[in-house]
Amino acid sequence: MRVWVYDCWNSVMNYERNPLKHIPDLHARHMIMQILAWIWCIAFSLYLGSFVVFGISAVAHVALLGAIVITVGTFETAKRAPGVFEFKKGYHTPSRGRAIYVDGERIELPKGDSGGEHD
Repeated sequence: MRVWVYDCWNSVMNYERNPLKHIPDLHARHMIMQILAWIWCIAFSLYLGSFVVFGISAVAHVALLGAIVITVGTFETAKRAPGVFEFKKGYHTPSRGRAIYVDGERIELPKGDSGGEHD
């Protein structure tokens, strides 16, 4: 029974096993899955006879599928183009800027100081 449930889930939700695998564009596949999720939200809410159920179900589907797509997209980007996540040399966050403020006055840091307390 457990294997059957697992196989049923993958036959619908796994983009490498369901019929949408033939669509080459990941974004198009995601959009079609979102539309199908909305269709199922509408079907279940009509079955139960409540638009409140539709709203809750729709928000839950968008949140769940959106989180899955963001995660898969991040993993795919990390696999195919890991350089995207590398920061530029010399990049400083605002807290590591070239000046600090004490009592509302700007104090410039020395030329060689990178601005971080842990450097």
